[in-house]
Amino acid sequence: MNESSSIPPLTNPTIPGISRETHQPDPPLGGLESDRQPIASLITAIEAALREPRRLLFQLTQPNQGRLACNLLFVSLLSAFIYGLVAGTFSGGGQLLAAPVKIAGGLLLTAVICLPSLYIFTCLSGSRARLGEVCGLLAAFLALMTILLIGFAPVAWVFSQSTGSVAAMGGLHLIFWFVATGFGLRLLERGLHHHGAQGGMMRIWTILFLLVALQMTTALRPLVGTAPTLLPVTKEFFLAHWMESFQ
Repeated sequence: MNESSSIPPLTNPTIPGISRETHQPDPPLGGLESDRQPIASLITAIEAALREPRRLLFQLTQPNQGRLACNLLFVSLLSAFIYGLVAGTFSGGGQLLAAPVKIAGGLLLTAVICLPSLYIFTCLSGSRARLGEVCGLLAAFLALMTILLIGFAPVAWVFSQSTGSVAAMGGLHLIFWFVATGFGLRLLERGLHHHGAQGGMMRIWTILFLLVALQMTTALRPLVGTAPTLLPVTKEFFLAHWMESFQ
């Protein structure tokens, strides 16, 4: 006579501290109490950009968002000027003033050039964001990007005082700029997503913004090093300029 054995069904072990719950989507902006806390100062705006992006994005949808957007734009220009001052210490002299003005002015000019295409792509993506809200999101993107550059500034200063290679310093500044821009673009894309944007329109605009910003570094050269004139007298594509600089 064969005895039948009862085999318990296989079950997944329970690991303490790990939940099986599926990831819940973020609640809409304003759904959390922290989102509705007003941002009344520059310091608060900086902290919100770094720690509470939802709060910043929600406040940019409120009726008084114009003031907040202006504050964010001021933070971005001030931060870009300070980082430019650090970049100017590599050569000293006239670059201590020229580099900050070029970097801050170039950033503002790039934003103005890319704003129309950002608004058009935002509309095509199905977003409900109005023009003023798109401007606010762009200002938040620039603010976060330049705040991160301030964090890299001490490292840039150390290398600017310990190396004489223009190509090495230019490459280091580009690495810092790409990293900071990546974080800023994540904030911008998150804000547009909360406004209903869908599809890959942001990727197209990202490429456009990067191309304009990189060409601006060549149009306003030199940002690192020195030259006989304040601005270049010849036109050049940024890839050609970089190839010449790294030779």
